Amino acid sequence: KGKCPEDGWDESTIELFLHELAIMDSNNFLGNCGVGEREGRVASGLVARRHYRLIHGIGRSGDISAVQPKAAGSSLLNKLTNSVVLDIIKLAGVRTVTNCFVVPMATGMSLTLCFLTLRHKRPKAKYIIWPRIDQKSCFKSMITAGFEPVVIENVLEGDELRTDIEAVEAKIKALGAESILCVHSTTSCFAPRVPDRLEELAVICANYDIPHIVNNAYGVQSSKCMHLIQQGARVGRIDAFVQSLDKNFMVPVGGAIIAGFNESFIQEISKMYPGKASASPSLDVLITLLSLGTSGYKQLLKERKEMFSYLSSELKKLADSHNERLLDTPHNPISLAMSLKNLDENNDVAVTQLGSMLFTRQVSGARVVPRGAIQTVNNYTFKGFMSHANDYPCAYLNAASAIGIKKQDVDVFLKRLDKCLKASGKESKKEKGVNEISNSDAGTEQLED
Repeated sequence: KGKCPEDGWDESTIELFLHELAIMDSNNFLGNCGVGEREGRVASGLVARRHYRLIHGIGRSGDISAVQPKAAGSSLLNKLTNSVVLDIIKLAGVRTVTNCFVVPMATGMSLTLCFLTLRHKRPKAKYIIWPRIDQKSCFKSMITAGFEPVVIENVLEGDELRTDIEAVEAKIKALGAESILCVHSTTSCFAPRVPDRLEELAVICANYDIPHIVNNAYGVQSSKCMHLIQQGARVGRIDAFVQSLDKNFMVPVGGAIIAGFNESFIQEISKMYPGKASASPSLDVLITLLSLGTSGYKQLLKERKEMFSYLSSELKKLADSHNERLLDTPHNPISLAMSLKNLDENNDVAVTQLGSMLFTRQVSGARVVPRGAIQTVNNYTFKGFMSHANDYPCAYLNAASAIGIKKQDVDVFLKRLDKCLKASGKESKKEKGVNEISNSDAGTEQLED
């Protein structure tokens, strides 16, 4: 039926299934005689076994989704993977999605592929409207495609950074709809930035007849992000949304899913991919989803949501105990932020030192964001880089509850963060005291002079 099984398969069943697919590829035929330049020959047995002898990759030179006659098994693997992934996207909340395909590139390059496909539809366009998010790959995806990003600064509402809808519309009017390739919005992001106002952006795109591409990098795991995409498509226009395989399905980095509501446009994107492609990302995600089944994936989504609530409540307690606060970002369903005002006020470098301390104590993924950092990306200079705003009111620390996180991860993180904050606090006070003594000495010297 091309759907993800409700109950996961055991490993031996999955391996049997993959071996059956592999013997449909010509390189595995007994007595095969290959005289071309691409015959699925592999020198290393270890490499062959790692890929289950599915060596031909996917697609043909003109279309990544096309069937390759001498690789019937690999082609079937590709079709089944896309079908199973489509089933999971519907299960996760985007019920009206019509088509998707797995592409063997991470999210940034997959976004670039979407923009390059739109180039042929809008030959006069040179700009992409982009509500600011301080993440390099989504910014570089526009530059790599040859377009000029038009950065729309976010507006501060309470602690949250939200989409400036009025600024987006004003910029469209100023530049002219024909000169704009698309609006490039974001769902999953680091707090205190929250998902873009997708419904309002989708309505604007529909009104001005401008395409809308959504960066949904790690949004499949969030029912809220998926609901925003579903609603945006219902009330306005969303042409494609792109999500990472590794962040949403716990597989190695290297693949993404491009999905949308217009089947022919998604096919156009797949035809834009030059040449054949590696089957590894498709193979990884198919094995994973067959082993989990829909019930296993639903359970992971449920556990992630529960851990988000737990992380939120425990991080709030820890913040209070250090005279800090958990920033109020109710519209962000994955990421949390805790202020670091005391460290920032006492010592300029204490904030970045905290990040180093956490990393050396094997805490990965926590981001420490100082105020006023300046970063240049492809000749564009961002003030307050990493905080998604020129001047966010305070320094802060990020932590996220992503799919696969366990209670033990949260508990160990909080314990180590507590120790690091205590150590940083002592160092800051010590340094502040030294500065005050040296300042008073300097004052005395001036009086004596």
